[in-house]
Amino acid sequence: MPPIKRIPLRKCTGCGEMKPKNELVRVVKSPEGELSLDLTGKKPGRGAYVCTDPVCLAAARKARRLEKAFACRVPDTLYEALEELHTHEG
Repeated sequence: MPPIKRIPLRKCTGCGEMKPKNELVRVVKSPEGELSLDLTGKKPGRGAYVCTDPVCLAAARKARRLEKAFACRVPDTLYEALEELHTHEG
């Protein structure tokens, strides 16, 4: 019998729920301090995850949870990219 493959879970910064990693979008702060979306989950640096649900994204933005996770200001363009990503997924 093959071993059961474990699905990695990550916490959404918007709703605070643990969800499968592949259902979340990773935002990464590179070692150089640059923030970007990491759709592959392979970029080096500090990561934070957020659902593609617009309600979660709005909650994360309002409570400045990404700013707290990275200890720096998150540009509006990054939030807009996350919103744009959701509109193309759904």
